[in-house]
Amino acid sequence: MKRTMMSLIGVAVALAAVSGVAAVAGPDGGDPDAPRGGARLPVQRSALLCPAPTSSEVGETAYTAFAPAGAAAGADGKKGTAQLLPAGTVKDAGGAGDGKGRKNSKGGKGGKGSGADSAAGQTTVAPRDTKPVVPLKRAGLPVSTTTDSPDAPALVGTADGTLAPGWTVQQTTSVAAGAGRGLLGLGCTTPDTTFWFPGVSTANDRQDYVHLTNPDSTPAVVDLELRGKDGALGGSAGEDISVPPHTTVPVLLSTLANSPTTNASLHVVAREGRVGAAVQASDSKLGSDWLPAAADPSPRVVLPGIPKDATSVRLVALAPGESDADLKVQLATPTGLITPAGLETLHLKSGMTTAVDLKNLTKGEAGSLVLTPSDSGSKVPVAAALRVTRGKGGNQEMAFIPATRPVEKRASAVDNRGKDSTLSLVAPEKGKDAKVKVTASAGSGGGTPVTKTYTVKGGTSLDVAPPRPTGLKGSYALTVEPESGSGPVYAARMLSRPQGGVPAFTVQPLPDDRGSVLVPTAGQDLSVLTN
Repeated sequence: MKRTMMSLIGVAVALAAVSGVAAVAGPDGGDPDAPRGGARLPVQRSALLCPAPTSSEVGETAYTAFAPAGAAAGADGKKGTAQLLPAGTVKDAGGAGDGKGRKNSKGGKGGKGSGADSAAGQTTVAPRDTKPVVPLKRAGLPVSTTTDSPDAPALVGTADGTLAPGWTVQQTTSVAAGAGRGLLGLGCTTPDTTFWFPGVSTANDRQDYVHLTNPDSTPAVVDLELRGKDGALGGSAGEDISVPPHTTVPVLLSTLANSPTTNASLHVVAREGRVGAAVQASDSKLGSDWLPAAADPSPRVVLPGIPKDATSVRLVALAPGESDADLKVQLATPTGLITPAGLETLHLKSGMTTAVDLKNLTKGEAGSLVLTPSDSGSKVPVAAALRVTRGKGGNQEMAFIPATRPVEKRASAVDNRGKDSTLSLVAPEKGKDAKVKVTASAGSGGGTPVTKTYTVKGGTSLDVAPPRPTGLKGSYALTVEPESGSGPVYAARMLSRPQGGVPAFTVQPLPDDRGSVLVPTAGQDLSVLTN
């Protein structure tokens, strides 16, 4: 039975190279786990979903798309296409897209009619425009567009051929005033069936919406579970949420909880189909930003990119399994790993959310947080995220840094303009230096690419002003690639665009783009994987 199962897994991997999406690329363990004699090939199809950016009348959103140059043409010889299309939106009977987590009126099995009642008291509203957004023509050159519409829809799309490997889209929204003011940045997400969001809130001074977007032609059914310091919050309000085909559903998290909770974690599970998920958090005093999903729970967690001028840092974490977790907390600084005063260890109770205010953690030096098991043999998985604040008094702004995957082969960050970007690189393991090539692409309006190599000593974090294209016009992309023999490396990019006296900023983690997949050779006995 074991040999048969491994053979089936190998067949699935082979099919992924031809018809899979980037989300199903090779295992996190890297090439050492590849079948002997196998090959790494570029994926042939990727999918991305971007939530509706803002309902503010004074907001402006920039969309930027990019695919790294250098990917070989796929098996079908296609040069490739990549584009996003507007999605529909589920609204309540009063016309408001407040998404209060209503159950599907058909027991969770959504209907197929676009524009028909998709849930009790709700209808699906088709997008006003169906024109493609930021269609790419070729790899290596970013494409941008902007909108100031408060009704800008969610976007769903795919890339294939040479544009599929590493296809990246960023939406960056600037809101000048109001409760949702600030700079909101998000790398559009790949569809999946499960997501973890430590750091959400149902407190009275926060409005957190999770945006669920279905890229497929069949309905998805989603369960939402909130967990606070004592475990599960609320009852069954977050169960059986229907997400119609090619449609987005925003759900206000406070409608799922029985009482306000400042620090919570959200678990999103698609029981039928798949969705993209992201949380838009708005604080009455600290502005707003997107909270991306944290990396899959793991015994070792890295949160890169805490800015040097952070005035407060809050860690929110949980152990979602059946066992408690005891963690060693360290900050990777430019000179080495240090332990924050008074926080040598952190105990996480199973299924419960723990929040710790680290206050002025960085003390003027940029850094990255590293969480490892106190017992080196522990395998208890952990999910975590940071809420980081810059500024003081009435001029404060928040952003989120979730735990992220390492950059194994390549990762990209787009919508860099001028001198507004800071690149954070961290090599969290002592004795394992990371050597990283960073390429600044040509600008969307012109310019010549520039490449620079950085060495990050093991156990340290490095913050740099990244290279910029020569003769830059428009925005450009940064591509991060560890060199052969490099130690593990994690990355994040911060955009800083002040709004008057407010130090508006947003941080995007740069997980590996999973633009390639491991494919076994024809006729190979995949039982070698069990040896």
